[in-house]
Amino acid sequence: MLIEVDPGAEVPLYQQIRDRLVEAIAAGALRPGEALSSVRALAGAFGINVATVSKAYDALRRDGFIRTSSKSGSVVARGPGSGDPAPPVVADWSTRVRTLLAEGLAQGMDPADVVARCHAEVGEFVRRQGAAGAGQPERER
Repeated sequence: MLIEVDPGAEVPLYQQIRDRLVEAIAAGALRPGEALSSVRALAGAFGINVATVSKAYDALRRDGFIRTSSKSGSVVARGPGSGDPAPPVVADWSTRVRTLLAEGLAQGMDPADVVARCHAEVGEFVRRQGAAGAGQPERER
């Protein structure tokens, strides 16, 4: 799994790793049951501290995206088509969306523009997801 992080970005590295892996799961590039790189291997690949990757994996585990065992390491736990999320997951997600929307409004964005940008971002994500799966047999998407 190829992900990119920007050490010079304002967003902490652990958050970038967490976010890129969630995006890969949502796009179907990482599927339930698929093994992730070990914490040490990913830290070595990026030349960063093991604790940074561990913090990203902890966040993914807490949010239910991965599970970890001493036998199989960290694997993807959920993805598109995994069924409905648990009610607490939906409640937490709704709270985070509400905060993000409030940030836009607090910055002076028009409510209609906030909605339009949300629709545009969802559309772009779906478009990229479809483009990433183009050319693959249906069973491999």
